[in-house]
Amino acid sequence: MARETDETPERPAGAGAPNPVWFKPIMVGFMLLGLVWIIVFYLTDQQFPIPDIDAWNLMIGFGIAFIGFLMTTRWR
Repeated sequence: MARETDETPERPAGAGAPNPVWFKPIMVGFMLLGLVWIIVFYLTDQQFPIPDIDAWNLMIGFGIAFIGFLMTTRWR
């Protein structure tokens, strides 16, 4: 018969450690910066933030926001 124990398996070092204090503000900051980038692009009639790259400004804005959303997967 298998012996039952009350021991829980050990986690690898750092597996359940909380995030540093700066993690959540940076995560939210990326999401807000991406949103502001896209809003500025539309409100300025597609002239800014970077005038010479036209619609690529959307990709930059979504990319910045996406970094923030990817950070949410590591938030503890």
